[in-house]
Amino acid sequence: MHKNDKKAEQVPGQEFREGVTRSRHLPPDVIKKLTQINTFKSILAIAQTVGLIGLAVGLSVYFWTPLVVIPCILFIATRQQACFVIAHDAAHYRLFKGRWLNDLVGRLVASPVGISICSYRILHRLHHNHLYGRQDPDIPLHGGYPRGKAYLAKKLLKDLTGGTAFKTFAYFFGAPATNNELVEGDNKKLRPLDDTSPVLRKAADRDRWSIVTFHLIAPVAAYFTGFLPEYLLLWILPLLTFLQPILRFRAICEHGAVDDLKNPVRASRTNTGPFWIRFLFFPHSVNYHIEHHLYPSIPHYNLATCHKELIARGLLDQAEVRDIRSTAKLIVGIDVV
Repeated sequence: MHKNDKKAEQVPGQEFREGVTRSRHLPPDVIKKLTQINTFKSILAIAQTVGLIGLAVGLSVYFWTPLVVIPCILFIATRQQACFVIAHDAAHYRLFKGRWLNDLVGRLVASPVGISICSYRILHRLHHNHLYGRQDPDIPLHGGYPRGKAYLAKKLLKDLTGGTAFKTFAYFFGAPATNNELVEGDNKKLRPLDDTSPVLRKAADRDRWSIVTFHLIAPVAAYFTGFLPEYLLLWILPLLTFLQPILRFRAICEHGAVDDLKNPVRASRTNTGPFWIRFLFFPHSVNYHIEHHLYPSIPHYNLATCHKELIARGLLDQAEVRDIRSTAKLIVGIDVV
């Protein structure tokens, strides 16, 4: 682990705590190997995501027919989620060893999809350190399941029509979603952006303004270069619509309908399935969610290896590891074996 990362993890208000228990801990030498940052693999993940977005945009602009544009819009939404995952790695300081480079590249990837990684870093730390606890800001998104097919379909439809896009981006700016049915006591008064170190709070304040500036300049630039319709249709439309149900569904698959909120391997879920499903809906190994909660310092490209190491040692026995089809049934309330 890089010395700057280790230092950050020791500073109150900045640390991401591991969700492990003594009986479920990998050997130190294995953890040391898995937490190593590989610059080439980080660059490859970014290049793949940006390249595929560029290809989809290029095909759409070149042909500009519904038969090409519509599938490309749907595909772009899945790659926008891939940008979210890369930004997530940056929020964990897992892209590059140098802090300045990690945050710079993280911002470049996160800004077009409306994420303030410095604000998200603060919120996401609370999710890790207080999973399903009073300070977990994600409970309103994935808590309370299963709630039946009709409830989930209603939520996903509202996402698809853009009805929740504002809440999504407000969350990534540091304002967690609220749900009166799930929030109790003084939770409504909690201010996640206050629960951090002064350094991160100041960085988050600056970062939010940079995101706002970017999204004010981008449509103006698109207009004066003659690409405003393409920008709105190929980027803003999927960002506000098709991306939203993807984000919700993945979050519910990761933490919804769990049966033990105290056990780190039962309060999170690792989803397996065919390659095409993982590629489209769980990019960059984000499906290995138990492994991520157990060891948040492991970059995404080592999570599959971490999964194998845990299985080999019997550390995922009785864990919430499911095929995505089984998870889908579980979160809507269908009995699964």
